[in-house]
Formats: sequence, C-alpha cells, structure tokens
Amino acid sequence: MQERHLNREKYFKEQVYTTQKYVIPFIEECLALNANSDVLEIGCGEGGNMLPFLDLGCKVTGVDFSKGKIENAHQYFENHTNKANLTLLCDDIYNVPGLGKFDLIIIRDVLEHIHGQEVFFKKLDMFLKPGGKVFLSFPPWQNPFGGHQQMCENKLLSKLPYYHILPAPVYKFILKMGGESEAKIKGLLEVKETGISIERFHRILKDNHYKTDKKILYFINPNYEIKFHLKPRKQSALLSEIYYFRNYLITTCYYLVSLK
Repeated sequence: MQERHLNREKYFKEQVYTTQKYVIPFIEECLALNANSDVLEIGCGEGGNMLPFLDLGCKVTGVDFSKGKIENAHQYFENHTNKANLTLLCDDIYNVPGLGKFDLIIIRDVLEHIHGQEVFFKKLDMFLKPGGKVFLSFPPWQNPFGGHQQMCENKLLSKLPYYHILPAPVYKFILKMGGESEAKIKGLLEVKETGISIERFHRILKDNHYKTDKKILYFINPNYEIKFHLKPRKQSALLSEIYYFRNYLITTCYYLVSLK
C-alpha cells in the first residue's frame, strides 16, 4: 500500500493539483465556470476535487457516504474564503432529498466503484440543469492496475500488474497467499465486480441518451504527474480506437457528456 493511501491530506492535495491543472481546463473548453455555476461532486471524499471549483467562486455541493471523509473535508475547508458556497452531505446520492439541479456534475474515479452503473445513469439526469454537463474519469477495468491492487499491503502484489483480470477464485487465492486481510480481499473483489470497460461505458451513455462533448484517453494518467513525477501522455489515436484492446493500455479516461 502506498503512503498516499494512508495520508489522507496528501491524497487531498494530489486531487487539488490534478483537478486544477487538468480537469478544469478540460471542462472549460465546453463549459464556462464562474460564480454562477452550481457544481455537484458525487463521491467527493475529503473534497480535493472541489477546492479548485470553490476557488473560482462556484457554489459546490459534495456528497459521500463515508462519515470520516466528510468530517475530514469539514476540517480542510474550515478556513476557506468561499466556504459559505460549500455544502457537504454524508449520504447515499439516491437518498438525498431536494438536492436540486446543477450545471456540472463531477464523478472522478468513482464510477468504477458503483454497483448498478446502468441504474445510476438512469437517475443521474434528475440532478442536471438544462444544458448541464457531467465530467467523468475512470480507469478501464483491464488496465494494468484497474483492480486497484496498488492498495495491497504485500509490496509485490501492490506492484504486480494485470493479475486482477484472472478468474475471481484464482485472484482471491493469490491475495490470500500474499497475506492480505479478509477485509482487503473483499474490497478488491468488489472492485473486480464493479469494474467497467470503455465499451460498456459507451453503451450506458447511448442507452440513457447522453452524448460525448469531449473525451481524452490517457496512456499516462494526469494524476501520475503529482504521484510519480510522470508527464501525462494521451493514448495514440490509432490505439484509442481499437475496441477492447485499448482497455489494457489506457490508464484513465476523461469524458464530458450531456443529454441529447
């Protein structure tokens, strides 16, 4: 397990860096962000993705069902100049009454953890203003660390790519032999269960009448710049269009989508 997974403030600052430098410029090519913008983040965690939007004067709402992460977020934003524009809710997004509608919904590195992604998208439009957009980033399931095995305590298993795509019983056996706890194994198997490919994501968009306004498929994730000092690199146009195979090489996908 990497130190950043234990140090939540460090993880918060990594999110701030990548959102400020890469996510916001990506969005602003299609959507102006200012003090009139209402922004919702689903699965906001401690709120690192939200801080750059708050800096712009946006009205920001974050929802996460982790009480501990929401408590951390309250601490991190305690002295922010625009904290009056921030609403933090500890709840399941399906259960929040009267949440309202938003110009932008952020779902960054969360989609691959959601059970029933098809159902999730059927309900997502209830939170969108007319002309509103949804930013999503997610790692294709088959990429080298698409199983989030970097979370393993075992140093070898945390650095070993691709073995998460083995059949579940074999994957579970390897994790158990590596000394991972039952709780960790359960969590990693859950990620395996909810993992998503680019092709299935496109089908979900089509079935729910969303169109793609902008996308970038990355060979080197922009977040790796702050994490590993690697320069972000887009996947080549040729490999980006090779169905199924591309999932094994792309480390993250950036999409901005809206209803047709």
